[in-house]
Amino acid sequence: MSHPYLSSVIDLVRQAGDAILPHWRSELVVQAKADESPVTVADMAAHQVLIDGLKALDSGIPVLSEEDCEVPLAERAGWTRWWLVDPLDGTKEFIAGSDEFTVNVALIEEGKVRFGVVGIPASGRCYYGGEDFGAWSSETSGATEPLRVRQQPEQAFTVVASRRHSSPAQEQLLSRLGERFGELALVNVGSSLKLCLLAEGAADCYPRLAPTSQWDTAAAQGVLEGAGGEVLDVSGAPLRYEARETYLNPSFLALPKSVDWRDWLIDLANRE
Repeated sequence: MSHPYLSSVIDLVRQAGDAILPHWRSELVVQAKADESPVTVADMAAHQVLIDGLKALDSGIPVLSEEDCEVPLAERAGWTRWWLVDPLDGTKEFIAGSDEFTVNVALIEEGKVRFGVVGIPASGRCYYGGEDFGAWSSETSGATEPLRVRQQPEQAFTVVASRRHSSPAQEQLLSRLGERFGELALVNVGSSLKLCLLAEGAADCYPRLAPTSQWDTAAAQGVLEGAGGEVLDVSGAPLRYEARETYLNPSFLALPKSVDWRDWLIDLANRE
């Protein structure tokens, strides 16, 4: 089972990556947005590719992009199906010359991720999936591999962390994880790749007790859910994307479904 728009969105994500690459590791003019986050001509080039392509694919589905998000709540509250887009996730990594930046597109239906596509322009790899479809990674060569979370650590319990963002509560939670599972293997990676590492079975948990925005997580959440994982708020409810005044997500926990430490982790997060 798949979605009729999935193949076209994968192509669009690759095209957006192609629009970014000429600006990678080159002279860049970096501007600051209202929230002081950086934006470059590469962000805007990818944004335009995605906006034009998604509107051509289905003009009846609204598009909410990080680079065009001044949409009144009263308007968004009427949307039942919409595209949630981050044209260049990991702009700081991109500016620094790292290859850890991604292009992200998710289809949201009634507040739930229907499917998500995460492209890595620097390598050409693309992750895609949804809870009802499964999840895969594909290369520019055409080689495709199914993705599946792992239920047990292969060696050390591996926790994905953000290179740039943490919080005292998150550090305390990591300490408690270490008490239960022994010395942790910490993987610091930028952008939406954190959730994709869980999806491909390369990590065990991604706790995020620090701010993220909806466009940071939605596409990769679709991939993780397709691979047998879940993203929960600290109450244990699935992370959802209904229209609300703020675009900020609550704190969340990403992990494989049905692991025996699931409830323990939720309880731990509520105590931090």
